Amino acid sequence: MGDKGDGIASDGSGHTAFIPFTLPGETVNAAVSNGRGEPIAILEESGERVAPPCPHFTDCGGCALQHWQKSAYESWKRQKLIDVLAARGIEAEVGPLVPSAEHARRRVTLSARQTESGPVLGYHAALSSRIVPIESCVIADRAIVDALPHLRQLVLLLAQDSKPFSMVVTASRTGLDIAISGLPALSGARRQAAADFTLKARFARLSLDGEILIEPQKPIVAFGAVEVTPPPGGFLQATAEAEETMAALVGDHMKGAKTIADLFAGCGTFALRLARFATVHAVEGDAPSLAALDRGFRFGDKLKRVTTEKRDLFERPLTWKELKTFDGVVFDPPRAGAEAQCRQLAKSDVPKIAAVSCNPTTLSRDLAILIEGGYRLKSVMPVDQFLWSPHLEAVALLEKPGRPRRRSLR
Repeated sequence: MGDKGDGIASDGSGHTAFIPFTLPGETVNAAVSNGRGEPIAILEESGERVAPPCPHFTDCGGCALQHWQKSAYESWKRQKLIDVLAARGIEAEVGPLVPSAEHARRRVTLSARQTESGPVLGYHAALSSRIVPIESCVIADRAIVDALPHLRQLVLLLAQDSKPFSMVVTASRTGLDIAISGLPALSGARRQAAADFTLKARFARLSLDGEILIEPQKPIVAFGAVEVTPPPGGFLQATAEAEETMAALVGDHMKGAKTIADLFAGCGTFALRLARFATVHAVEGDAPSLAALDRGFRFGDKLKRVTTEKRDLFERPLTWKELKTFDGVVFDPPRAGAEAQCRQLAKSDVPKIAAVSCNPTTLSRDLAILIEGGYRLKSVMPVDQFLWSPHLEAVALLEKPGRPRRRSLR
């Protein structure tokens, strides 16, 4: 099985190709071009093949692996992390994969457009700009699935031509938060019609390219006991269950720390939980996310001090000197990882680090930098936040033993 979830096939004469929706051990007929193929017929099935639960599977590009038996799929996903770490020469205790349930995703990105036959709403086909209309989705929160007819009506109200646009839909505690991007400027009549429909459909909020069009209810998510309203389209972990698992791992590791830096902090996923027992400095490049974090802190109960700093950590990471005052550091960067920041952390004496990543490849690079700087990797936990996809979340916990702490005089 290839890294992207395609079967790697051989024709017996040394030629190989990536064939989607196939499994190890199968024999297939496939049409192959430039190293990729489309399965035509499965001549010999794997004993691990199962019936996919979604009628859109193989057409919709959202899932790659619904046809694989659960234990084999989960073993492959965990092994991916082990192999990536081993390729860097990293020996680590890799925990069992934390599984994801169906209908757990509280946040999906849909594509939409208007056609002569009506509105189209769905996901892109794999490696294509074609939008596959969906009537159901087995990974999405049921509140999102139930709202699909209303969301299609919203497409009809918003679309002015056949150009596609994006719709990020988040299931919050107070209703659906819908962030639209990629539309041309709307007329006053269309804006009013969309606002009226949002009220009728009981959506929490509708925004257009970051501008809140209407907000009947503030969309609320909870980070532990702290309620936060994320900015329109702001980053949020895909599933609440995976977020709770990762936050618990990070929190347990940081116990005993009195001052913690939360880097790439977003809206406060970790910072607002850690503030129950430590003062936290949250650093993030997106100002609206930081503002949401700060509001959550100010209205939170029984939290220690949380300070915020807007900063591009790719261009200007916290230096090892700035890190002197912290007992712990958490970082959760985008897929590109945190190479520049890790080079500064490697020079520091911060006793505890929790690295959260949605990309095992860049995580392994960052961990190698930290280990070379004297950190000991305690454990790595794989978290299947992206069910039936090749993507994998992981939490790595590190310590730097045996070095005296240098503290700035105050």
